[in-house]
Amino acid sequence: MLKLDQVRAGYGAIEVLKSLTLEVRAGEIVALLGANGAGKSTTLLTIAGVVPVRSGSITWQGAPLIGKADAVLRQGICLCPEGRHIFPRLTVLENLISGGFLLPARGNAAKLEEIFSYFPLLAERRRQLGGTLSGGEQQMLAIGRALMGEPKLLMLDEPSLGLAPQIVARIFEIIRRINQQGVPILLVEQNARQALKIAQRGYVIVTGKNQLTGTGAELLASDEVRQAYLGE
Repeated sequence: MLKLDQVRAGYGAIEVLKSLTLEVRAGEIVALLGANGAGKSTTLLTIAGVVPVRSGSITWQGAPLIGKADAVLRQGICLCPEGRHIFPRLTVLENLISGGFLLPARGNAAKLEEIFSYFPLLAERRRQLGGTLSGGEQQMLAIGRALMGEPKLLMLDEPSLGLAPQIVARIFEIIRRINQQGVPILLVEQNARQALKIAQRGYVIVTGKNQLTGTGAELLASDEVRQAYLGE
């Protein structure tokens, strides 16, 4: 579905991605691992059309992925960014509806019910301001808002960052459920163990370049990964 071939990208004079190659196939969860500054978030922002490609290519469903963020979103690629970035002065319901702006108005109600089936707590808090939610609740809201765009590919950037262990477990359960509904997921996650447990495949990048790739199980068993990312 999605392929990056020798992609270079960055900010001004700083090149962050250096000939990065990766692929997300239909129905997969693909984990993207690496140290801080390795280029993980930049990879997602480049796919999303926020950071321009300097060289190399990105293809989506067999065709070049060209255009800025709005054009990429209209093709079904949705990003849930690191840091959540919800609208604190809007209610939970308004935040969710903002994510479905591409849907016909009549489609919002059905999509909202789907989101509330994943996150019943959001249904209970639908009239509450987003900024008054806990960190875990805001992360649920951010994922729900991305799902309102009916993604054909969902990109998640550090969905468990800063959350309590029981909330982390819930978030990963939801990620698995979303994938089981047929949505492929590209997952950037500092909790490497949890990410690789649910991922079919994964990539480890170092300073914007591929270092390792393999199935989730293969990377979990890799001495290099265990020492660098699993604390073993």
